[in-house]
Amino acid sequence: MEQIGAFLQTLYQTLQWPIIKTGETEVTVWSLVYLLVLVLLLMWVARRIQLWLANGPMLQPRLDLGARQAVGTLARYLVLLIGLLAIVQTAGIDLTTFNVLAGAVGIGVGFGLQNVVSNFIAGVIIMFERPIKIGDRIVVDEVEGNVVEIGARGTTVLGNDNIAVIVPNSKFITENVINWKYNDDKVRFRIPVSVAYGSDARQVERLLLELAAADADVLADPPPAVRFMAFGDDGLQFELRAWSASLVDRKGRLISQLNFAIYDRFQREGIEFPFPQRDLHLKSGVLELRRASPREPD
Repeated sequence: MEQIGAFLQTLYQTLQWPIIKTGETEVTVWSLVYLLVLVLLLMWVARRIQLWLANGPMLQPRLDLGARQAVGTLARYLVLLIGLLAIVQTAGIDLTTFNVLAGAVGIGVGFGLQNVVSNFIAGVIIMFERPIKIGDRIVVDEVEGNVVEIGARGTTVLGNDNIAVIVPNSKFITENVINWKYNDDKVRFRIPVSVAYGSDARQVERLLLELAAADADVLADPPPAVRFMAFGDDGLQFELRAWSASLVDRKGRLISQLNFAIYDRFQREGIEFPFPQRDLHLKSGVLELRRASPREPD
């Protein structure tokens, strides 16, 4: 028992050993252990609160997934801020004694973390204004995909190749952003079609509308339309305009299946597709041809 008591006494003295002492504030080993344990516990609690608000039953009937994610993220950072201040105060550390040091460090860190702060503020703006939401199909800075997560510093965009790209939040504030699902899921696709000169333009229009109506992924309302765009150098240029809500995330698939259907149907109907043609005109004159003499071996 004496050995155990001596060990506990030694441990207590070790934990009370001061590391930093400024004025009346004394930071001991016990203070650091206390801070570490409580900070880890605070981070776990804040994360659980975020998940509960985002996926729990309280907000599901009232808000969509994107709004719940935003509320959960803001609540998490609010809990972390208040909790850290409370933990530091209960640990017996007087923050006022570190004002000068914190100011000096803050200036240095501020210059080095300008982009981080910019992205954090942009993330807060995105969460409040919601120009993009979870599940939106976006294009920004040559990155295209679905928004799967909006964080404090970056937004995760998942492309069709199942490759996730972390886009800094400031991109959504300073760059032009294309949001395919900003209002609703309906998007109009444009499929250019060229046919040879001499084709029946009204027949082409009728066939394109029939093919669009027969496609299960093309919406009947708004209805598809055909536009005669121009008399091209090689043929007549049409454009099939079709609306879809099911293949917004896979626009290449819709265009491909419509192109397959157009090609097969036009082949059966005898409608020709154009190919580049050029007329070559030679000016009148004498064209002299000479046979080259065989080359002697070296």
